Amino acid sequence: MRAANDAAVIRESRDVPERFGAIFDAYFAEIRAYVERRIGPENASDVAAETFLAAFRKRDRYEPARASVHTWLYGFATKLVGKHRRSEVRALRAMDRIAGDFGSEELEERIAGRIAAEGLRGRLAGALAGLSAGDRDVVLLVALAELSHEEVAAALDIPYGTVGSRLNRARRKLREVLGGTNPLLDLEEHDG
Repeated sequence: MRAANDAAVIRESRDVPERFGAIFDAYFAEIRAYVERRIGPENASDVAAETFLAAFRKRDRYEPARASVHTWLYGFATKLVGKHRRSEVRALRAMDRIAGDFGSEELEERIAGRIAAEGLRGRLAGALAGLSAGDRDVVLLVALAELSHEEVAAALDIPYGTVGSRLNRARRKLREVLGGTNPLLDLEEHDG
C-alpha cells in the first residue's frame, strides 16, 4: 500500500512540487543511513540531500511499474556514492590496515566508529575495497539496504541476472580473501 501512496505523491508533485516533501520526510533518514555506511558520516547528509534533489528533478520520469519509490531512491543514492567512491575505498582500506595493525578490540571499536564503513571490520572491509565498483554496489545494496535482487536490478538499472552474477562473483572473491569464510551467508537466501 505504501508503494501506491508513494507513487501517487510523486505524480502529485509534478503539479504541486511541495508534495515531494512527503517523500523526503518518509525516506531521508533511511537513505542517509545507507549513504553513511558507504562513505562515512562526513558527507552522508550532503549525498542523501543530493539523492533527493536528483529524484525531484527526475520525478517526471518515475515509472511505478519499474520500481518502487524506495528502490528508485536507492538507485540515485548508489550512483551518487559512486562519485564519492574513492572515499569509500579509502575508508575500507583504512579499516583493513587498522585491524591488522592494532590488536586492541576497544581501539578498533573506537576507530571503527569514526571510519566510513559502519559495521564492516578488518579483513572484510579490505575485501570489499578490493571488489569492482559494480560488485560492491550489489553486495552493499543487498547487505546494507536489504534490497531484493529484483530491487537491486531496478535501482542500478541492470538485468536481474546480472545481480545474481555479481553477487556470486563477489561472494567467491570475499571467501577467497577471508580464507574460506562467507560473511554473506545470509545473503545467499536473500532473493525476495
